[in-house]
Amino acid sequence: MSQVSSIVIYVGRLLLAALFVAGCVQKLVDPAAAQALLAERGLPVLLVWPAMVFNGVAALSLVFGLWLAPMSFALALYSMGTSVFHFIPDDPWQMSIFVKNWAIAGGLLVLAGHAATKPAA
Repeated sequence: MSQVSSIVIYVGRLLLAALFVAGCVQKLVDPAAAQALLAERGLPVLLVWPAMVFNGVAALSLVFGLWLAPMSFALALYSMGTSVFHFIPDDPWQMSIFVKNWAIAGGLLVLAGHAATKPAA
């Protein structure tokens, strides 16, 4: 793999990590918003805390390349799963977030596939 490809993939990982850092910080600073979404779906509001930890660990994994294939795959599933909170057909803003979650999941699946096929250094 060329150095340019390596840099581009790393920058992509950093940009994806930024999303999950923001999710972690948001849940830490103002958990009420995420708890309200959970409560609306009949889920325990305490799930906000493992979600916060997962977002933080996932971001670190993306930044440092640790467990990259399995973590990227897990993040893709997480992004698909959390998209249900935004599936509100009458709200164009929420539907754009729904679609973005699936697009992010697609990028994470590409990253997982790339990391899984990368030869060991």
